[in-house]
Amino acid sequence: MVTLFKMIALYKQPKDKEQFDAHYYNTHVPLTEKIPGLRKIKVTKITGTPMGTESDYYLLCEMYYDNQEAFQEAMKTKEAKASAKDVMSFAGDLVTFMVGEEVEHE
Repeated sequence: MVTLFKMIALYKQPKDKEQFDAHYYNTHVPLTEKIPGLRKIKVTKITGTPMGTESDYYLLCEMYYDNQEAFQEAMKTKEAKASAKDVMSFAGDLVTFMVGEEVEHE
């Protein structure tokens, strides 16, 4: 069994999806990728609900670290602070952050 630590960012529907996507993919992701200790980023664009309706949520981003200690150290860096400042500037009212452990059964 392998356990990975991750931070999850869940974004509500933005008013202007085109503008959100442009900033998210061209500015925010490149800033986030510079965070020391970050192993992988997975982005899921939410396309709807199982009932075929629009979701309240637009995007899910999972940022993986070796463990909680690595994550905590990463959050102290200037790169993490730059990423946090950026996300608050364009999506502060849309984003919810969570942390957790992902358990993979081999």
